Amino acid sequence: MKEQIKKFLNEEQDPKAIEKITSKLDDLLMKNEEIGYIAVQKKPAITVLPDSIVMTNKRIIICQPKNLGLSMNFIDYTWDEIEGTFVKENILGSEFSFSTKTNMEVSIDYIPKIQARKIFTYAKEQLDILKSGSIVNATVIDEIPEVAIEAELEFVEEMETEEVVDFAEIMTVSPPDFNRESQSNFDTPEISKERLLSELSQDELFEKLQNYKKLLDNGLILQGEYDAYKKEILGYM
Repeated sequence: MKEQIKKFLNEEQDPKAIEKITSKLDDLLMKNEEIGYIAVQKKPAITVLPDSIVMTNKRIIICQPKNLGLSMNFIDYTWDEIEGTFVKENILGSEFSFSTKTNMEVSIDYIPKIQARKIFTYAKEQLDILKSGSIVNATVIDEIPEVAIEAELEFVEEMETEEVVDFAEIMTVSPPDFNRESQSNFDTPEISKERLLSELSQDELFEKLQNYKKLLDNGLILQGEYDAYKKEILGYM
């Protein structure tokens, strides 16, 4: 057992808590599911067994001991349910939280700062992997013959907006039948985009930058895309 839990004690996690959790998780893991990281709550007051967050390659598992550690509640959320993750660093540890696509907010406080950063990074990596898989699926759809696309048109119109994974791709698409005058109302052509940015006030440019930040926080654009937008907007401020 000591060898099994040793890899989860890199950031001073409570060994007793890790041993208790890993022993119970053996029967809960799905096929091809692997534990990536375990963060353990560390409250200022002494607790018999703290809450823990288990990150696997398939889901987030919240472990909550009950009855003085004799029993434990497990609540899990698969990665395709997660809308975004957040970390707030406080004086006594950090608060790790995440939101789901059903507008549910889940948080655990008093997570040691290093552990909180680790699970935040791991969560971002898993969400990026999920997003990359969605992009591959979208590419396959683009290769379907036009007749097949027309047959599935009704289904595509009913897709939820949450399935869109690349906001930058939306901004670069312009309808084929637009004339030159109507194209000036969009940001697609480089010249029109620069002219529109140059005409915005400082407050409007700042508001535009904030909007891109919200898209990044909600997982609709990648960090690299946001950095590019930010650099471009700052060039006009």
